Amino acid sequence: MRVVSNHESSVTEPAINSGATFTLRRTDLRGQSLSVAELKGAVPRTAASTVSTAETAVEAIIADVRRDGHAALAALAHKFDGVTQEHPRVPAGALQKALETLDPAVRAALEESIARATAFAQAQKPANIDFPVANGAVVSQHWVPVSRVGMYVPGGLAPLASSVIMNAVPAQAAGVASVALASPPQKNNGGLPDQTILAAAALLGIDEVYAMGGAQAIAAFAYGVAAGSSATGGGEVIEPVDVVTGPGNIFVATAKRLVKGVVGIDSEAGATEIAVLADHTANPIFVAADLISQAEHDPNAASVLVTTSVELADAVERELRAQVARTAHRERVQTALGGVQSGIVLVSDLAQGVAVCNAYAAEHLEVVTENAVEVAAQISNAGAIFIGDYSPVSLGDYCAGSNHVLPTSGTAAFSSGLNVTTFLRAVQLINYNKDALAEVARHVITLSQAEDLPAHGDAVAVRFP
Repeated sequence: MRVVSNHESSVTEPAINSGATFTLRRTDLRGQSLSVAELKGAVPRTAASTVSTAETAVEAIIADVRRDGHAALAALAHKFDGVTQEHPRVPAGALQKALETLDPAVRAALEESIARATAFAQAQKPANIDFPVANGAVVSQHWVPVSRVGMYVPGGLAPLASSVIMNAVPAQAAGVASVALASPPQKNNGGLPDQTILAAAALLGIDEVYAMGGAQAIAAFAYGVAAGSSATGGGEVIEPVDVVTGPGNIFVATAKRLVKGVVGIDSEAGATEIAVLADHTANPIFVAADLISQAEHDPNAASVLVTTSVELADAVERELRAQVARTAHRERVQTALGGVQSGIVLVSDLAQGVAVCNAYAAEHLEVVTENAVEVAAQISNAGAIFIGDYSPVSLGDYCAGSNHVLPTSGTAAFSSGLNVTTFLRAVQLINYNKDALAEVARHVITLSQAEDLPAHGDAVAVRFP
């Protein structure tokens, strides 16, 4: 089936223009019956990943850190962050000072975010299972936390203090004993990470914090760094971790992919995404504000409206132009909204809208329709679903109690957002007594012979001479 889309100028609907410097593309799928593959091809999506273009540079950084340790970290901090660094560890006094000087209103907001995230994380903890398969035979599944986690918190376009909470709280709820944090050194903060990030770490009791950015931070966590002398940019030992989590730029994402297998990772996060599934009942002022809120993150951010209503689409475009003109990061927002990854998708009805959203598999999906709860229940592919007028994505970014570290780039079709189980391993325990083993011994022997692995059967038979 031919898809009428914004990629064909002859069928692109004209965008409403009032002097703004971006054009929000439209894709009209009304009246078309499309396969899942066709829907995936029709929705707005960023250009093919450029992770491979960063791979050579990241491989060199990882090799430098593995070979030269603290000396490499110091050289890279000078090169990329413009700071002189003898050691990356943030002194305990600096963490405490950041907390003591934190704006009381910001502290109260962080504390509320921590409280809600902690309550939800505690509720996520899965129960251990001890299952009696037969008399004298118990098979168990026990959840065991990893020993050590390294969290990365970005400090580029926006110093994401909220990401400290989102990464640390589920790890702590899981029972992880050792949590370390890395965030880029800031030239305007004496070579330390952002002050609010430091304060958030202090609030959470994280005292192992490093001024390390980019791929070098991921390498240091994955492989560890030996102690070094101050003459070579020295510092104390950085112990390797079991899992690395946290968002970052293309170099961070590439580094995480390259060390996956050496350590566990949460995901290779791409630019943020919001999709809004809306009908004629939606408030265009709210929808436009929510699309802008995610476009504010990054020029590559994706903001997509899926709607049954041309009138709503027109009203949202008008609101976008008015609100973008007033927003603080106008240039960044305009670039994101005008990119191929953003746009408006017109659908015949909500059933087609749900199909489009499931094909898109957004990081964040808002459902703003009649019977929104029922419509949201039909969504199977999304990192997080925000239901109704008063559950905006911004709430989830900070204070809903949910986690804002979510799968991007369509990976929500098969992966989950950060949660307590990210930091847990399911360990199976098998406890059979002699009679219970005897009951299945002949089956084990038979299957071992069928697979031509007779020693497997012999290991059972030897117990019953």
